[in-house]
Amino acid sequence: MLQPSPSRKRRGRLLRSGAAFVVLLAVAGYLTVQYVTGGAPGCEVVSAEDDRTTYEFTPEQAVNAATITAVGTARDLPERAVTIALATALQESTLRNIDYGDRDSLGLFQQRPSQGWGTPKEIMDPAYSAAKFYDELVEVPDYTRLPLTVAAQRVQRSGFPEAYAKHETDARLLAAALTGRSAATLTCEGRPGAARAQGPDAVRAALVRDFGQGVLQSAGAAVDDTSATPTASPSPSPSPSPSPSPSPSPSPSTGGTGGSDGRTVTLPVTGSGAEERLGQRGWQLAHWAVANATSLRIERVSYAGREWTAGSTDSKWRPTGAGSAGGAERAAGAVRITSAR
Repeated sequence: MLQPSPSRKRRGRLLRSGAAFVVLLAVAGYLTVQYVTGGAPGCEVVSAEDDRTTYEFTPEQAVNAATITAVGTARDLPERAVTIALATALQESTLRNIDYGDRDSLGLFQQRPSQGWGTPKEIMDPAYSAAKFYDELVEVPDYTRLPLTVAAQRVQRSGFPEAYAKHETDARLLAAALTGRSAATLTCEGRPGAARAQGPDAVRAALVRDFGQGVLQSAGAAVDDTSATPTASPSPSPSPSPSPSPSPSPSPSTGGTGGSDGRTVTLPVTGSGAEERLGQRGWQLAHWAVANATSLRIERVSYAGREWTAGSTDSKWRPTGAGSAGGAERAAGAVRITSAR
């Protein structure tokens, strides 16, 4: 029996070693992507203008983007302010609430306790850190007219000021959807398996955390049924005001908008404002709910004759038959947020 020559053995070992090295590189690359992005993309925002420009992001990033946007709009700041904030957080932390950074930098905006941004605990609260960013941004003269990189740099004083520019397109897409200006453009897969909080109480607590106490008072939020079991707040946040008396909800429609089972929070979108403004507010709340679907175990969101359902194959907003097309699609109505069982 012929024995392989020493040179052939060496070649075989080299080939096996090379193959193993390639596999290790592939695994390392995959883990690096997961580390940088915070997981596999599960959410997507699509441009309302061309339907081709998209941005994919993770549920963790979606929650943080929704919080940054809600804090800005609760202050009546323009969409440009939200775009600047989102682009800044994309650059500083990839929209992840990280507890490390250069020197003592922390959180979404990599703010430093030693520079007067707050305590580490405060900075690690996304709503607080977003509010501090806006506090500084509004002090920049004519910030809405400045290039995004200039406005962001006036707040951040980064060593790489031009880096913010590469995130402007994605930030604009996110801002358009999360402020509600672009209707039915944000979707998530909504995988609730690892969620820590669920139920209407958790949804209302998160709404107050991001938008402030007035979000429930002005919207007159109601739960479909008093049988809902209270759950813990998803994070240390202000306690919502006592809920109004539950209001009866319509029975399930063909589109599956949910029934009176104690799982649905209804947010009426009413007021004396223009129809378009009210519609934008409705879509902001609806997109906020979808962005928080995984963390709050939200199963279904409906507004203006459209409905999003967690776990569907394509996560699209689908017509429910409960609303008419055209301009009425943005008309005042109610956002319905249904928690998973």
